[in-house]
Amino acid sequence: MNMNNSNPGKFVSSTMPAADWWQALWPDPEGVMRRLGVDFGHSVLDLCCGDGYFTAPIFNIVGGSGRVMALDIDPHMLNLAKAHARTVGIPADGIDWLEQDARKIAGHLPRVPDFILIANTLHGAEDKKALMAEIYSALMPGGQFAVINWHHRPKRETTVLNHPRGPETTSRMTPDQVIDYAAEAGFRLHGVIELPPYHYGVVFDKRKA
Repeated sequence: MNMNNSNPGKFVSSTMPAADWWQALWPDPEGVMRRLGVDFGHSVLDLCCGDGYFTAPIFNIVGGSGRVMALDIDPHMLNLAKAHARTVGIPADGIDWLEQDARKIAGHLPRVPDFILIANTLHGAEDKKALMAEIYSALMPGGQFAVINWHHRPKRETTVLNHPRGPETTSRMTPDQVIDYAAEAGFRLHGVIELPPYHYGVVFDKRKA
């Protein structure tokens, strides 16, 4: 996998945006998580969680009957995510923070998730086939896997706060490309949703044992 040499294991083009345009782009992160199918009582893994922008809303949804795991290989990002969680009042033990490689999660998590999210990151994984297979192995039978991606549009067209944002045009993926990789790993398509202005979400099911 082609990695950022300054942080081995970090996917290409997977740095986090500034908080102001992140909020401008995703004003209702909890609503986005609900649309993807995150629901009360789930054991959710926020894979490559970055600064935790979606992690805290996931916690708010699953409540006390569920558990949230947030995984990133970058300790700086995890520290930002923890700080954000504290700011919004999440208990210190409310989320399992995991400094790990996303490519090595099957059998190495504190619990088996029944929902896995990967947001704005899949495009940066060179070996997407292997990553999908790892996610499939880590997910509970009957569970769901959701991907959030930038639409395959020229970067100059995806502006936030008057500046082009997101990954380079050549690295963006269409929904069909995501579906093909997931199907090869064994996933079944559950549905595709639009996440305006520039994103889409794809949700997959893992067959029950």
